[in-house]
Amino acid sequence: MRIAYVYDAVYPYILGGVERRVWELSQRLAKRGHEVHLYGMQWWDGEADIEREGVMIHGTCRPVPLYHGGKRTVSQAVRFGASVAHPLVKERFDVIDCQQFPYTAALVAVLAARISRSPLVITWHEVWGDYWYEYLGAAGAAGKLAERLLALWSDHPVAVSETTRAGLVSAGVGKDVRIIPNGIDLAEIDRIRPSGSGSDLVFIGRLIREKHVDLLIRAVSLLKEGEPGIRCLIIGDGPERALLEGLVESCGVRENVLFTGFLPDSGEVIARMKSSRVFVLPSTREGFGIAALEALACGLPVVTIDHPGNASREFTTGGCGRLARLDPGDLARVLAEVLSSSGITRDTCRMRASTYDWDAITDMIEDYYAEVMSGSVQ
Repeated sequence: MRIAYVYDAVYPYILGGVERRVWELSQRLAKRGHEVHLYGMQWWDGEADIEREGVMIHGTCRPVPLYHGGKRTVSQAVRFGASVAHPLVKERFDVIDCQQFPYTAALVAVLAARISRSPLVITWHEVWGDYWYEYLGAAGAAGKLAERLLALWSDHPVAVSETTRAGLVSAGVGKDVRIIPNGIDLAEIDRIRPSGSGSDLVFIGRLIREKHVDLLIRAVSLLKEGEPGIRCLIIGDGPERALLEGLVESCGVRENVLFTGFLPDSGEVIARMKSSRVFVLPSTREGFGIAALEALACGLPVVTIDHPGNASREFTTGGCGRLARLDPGDLARVLAEVLSSSGITRDTCRMRASTYDWDAITDMIEDYYAEVMSGSVQ
């Protein structure tokens, strides 16, 4: 098959869950003999078109910052959307797989694919709905409209989680939505040794309001009353970091909470996770929750928030974790139970994660593309 992926951020120049999915699938499909092209912004120096591990990577335009003030920039989305129109129109592919965000590129891909008569898959990582108003204020109406139009125009929608699939149904998708999740490299995770520095609790993610890391810090302050030496590791960076560091001081848990900042070496992140006891993700908005899945692969139970927008809830089933309310007291209670004697074993968590190996996910996506190409997907 001749396959094209469309996403503005390209791994490993930009690190993130979507970038990692596109790259893991791209290079594995290329090794299986498919012709794979990846269209994104040119984050590298030199020629716009490069080849890496059998994948042809095309820089469609020079990059501009993805974020300003912790939010995705509209100018960047428009710039990238305009830049992918020509290559998608002039080439014909057996399958184009465009990530749903930024919506400008995805909407351009819908039109371009129809002109070039290339079957188009839209992979959905999140559905925001009314959250657009919280994110952009009154201007969020435009974002919500773009999301709804793309949902209605998606001929072959793929969701990375049941939570995202449910969001698509709510947005009006009348077609069957195939769930093809993100994955992990189990062999690579198994090769990494635990860090020499242990912690009781570990959080990994961007320090943004929706992750509610402040809730975790307040829960640690409550847990400290019964366990003065409790240790919490916060891995990641973001616009909320200064506020969170101030909260650590005001809650009197400076000796209990450690901020590492962003760790560019994914191996170090896994090592730190392996030397921890419980993974905590107090988030209310997760389209998938790759860090939670990696935690399970490391043998850690997952504690997260019971919220309809939080897909990482799905990883707590099968005796692999617990859910808490969006309340520091309830989070502290649940964490205390899991830390003491939850009955959750590392083997149970690892078994739950084993079905998400990237090779298995590649099998799923390869079969789905074949269905799309043959016209058997309605």
